[in-house]
Amino acid sequence: MSISETIMTSQSFISHYKPGWMAACVLTAILSLAPISVRSAGTTEAKPDAKPAFKHPARTQADIAHLTLAELTDPALVPPTINTSPLPDYGYDRLDYGMTIGIERTPGGRLWACWVGGGDNDKAFFVLATSDDDGETWSSPRAVLDPHDESLPLRRRTVVGNLWTDPKGRLWLFFDQSMGTFDGRAGSWFTICENPDSDQPVWSAPVRIWHGCSLNKPTVLTNGDWLLPISLWPRGNIAAPLSDKPDIFAELDKYRMANVFVSSDQGKTWTRRGGVKFPGPRFDEHMFIERRDGSIWMTARTRNGLWESTSADGGRTWARPKESPIKTASSRHFIRRLQSGNILLIKHGGKIHEAPIWQGRLSRSRLAAFLSEDDGLTWTGGLMLDKRGGVSYPDGFQAPDGTLYISWDHQRNTEGEILMARFTEDDIRACKFLGPKSRTQMLISRPNPEAVKARQQREATETPKVATEDAPPVG
Repeated sequence: MSISETIMTSQSFISHYKPGWMAACVLTAILSLAPISVRSAGTTEAKPDAKPAFKHPARTQADIAHLTLAELTDPALVPPTINTSPLPDYGYDRLDYGMTIGIERTPGGRLWACWVGGGDNDKAFFVLATSDDDGETWSSPRAVLDPHDESLPLRRRTVVGNLWTDPKGRLWLFFDQSMGTFDGRAGSWFTICENPDSDQPVWSAPVRIWHGCSLNKPTVLTNGDWLLPISLWPRGNIAAPLSDKPDIFAELDKYRMANVFVSSDQGKTWTRRGGVKFPGPRFDEHMFIERRDGSIWMTARTRNGLWESTSADGGRTWARPKESPIKTASSRHFIRRLQSGNILLIKHGGKIHEAPIWQGRLSRSRLAAFLSEDDGLTWTGGLMLDKRGGVSYPDGFQAPDGTLYISWDHQRNTEGEILMARFTEDDIRACKFLGPKSRTQMLISRPNPEAVKARQQREATETPKVATEDAPPVG
């Protein structure tokens, strides 16, 4: 498709739905044609647009048969707004689901947490809250990113992303946007807050980097480059009713892998540098470690646990992927270089070479922390953060004083708890919470139980069924 063809299809969509969106849609459509690099836009404050988002009906193939692909999917190219006045529509009493996205610290010491409301499906949206007392208490939702619009032919959702404080002290929110659970293309976006410690934080206008999604934080290399993991999911993840279109976004098939994007100018521009296609891919959820010899170590989620690859040229080319000796569930992990030079790993299972099993399958239980002092060759620890079933998706950071912070979720569909732990490297070595500030299972948020029940009742009767991740058992 040429640039002129893209503009034409975007105009067709806009004239059919939202005339005021023309400039934004044309700009993002042009960006989508150049999947190798993107330049960031200026930081204009995004205007809030408060609205509840639970009424959009599910669509069948018959409902959309008369619409073109552009009419169905181009709405995902339109920048969403950041709602900085989300109450009362998105208060805790209204929330009915909880899946963690990430946690981060600002230069002034404020903690920001982000999680998913609505469901791990095409109803998803982001909720953000803050803590000014080191995670002891948390604010009401302070910002919401909810791209749903009932005038669109399909649900437009946001379900993957992360929070990251860059070396300049700016708080980034990475997020994706797709029509339906996955439309075959999606898109990885960001918005930046340059005053995250303020009483009135301001978020920049969102910028689309590329297709796919970014679940994990960027990694800053010793040469100053920022590496961003972007996954473009396999075709098997495309959800109904778009899954009935066999050639949808076939031109992107060569990029369906764990991609590596780089910025050499502190986030002003991003360029695709390479990628790894892992066997049995699901969502990739890959992360990077720069080893002491300068090589890049990539670890990624597959259907069969953790796999890995290495690059000796900054991420341009990669060795054939192999199964990692680190055993964990088919779920997100967290791995990060610490100030000490050691590597922190959060995974499922209390031993490095063992993953929890329940009824013969990998289980999302026994979330534990490990430490490596030799670039990942050997590991110590096994500090148990949460041994219960249904705990998953760790993310975290290290504070200037060395304290480690990890967030995760517990029983997304029923409890919806977003939790946090504080601990130290010495705690990991001792496998005990010994530090004066060390604690685990600190509550960040929990949805309203009555709202959870109401959501479950709606989902039980909805036709077609809401698509969601086929998670392994939680025992």
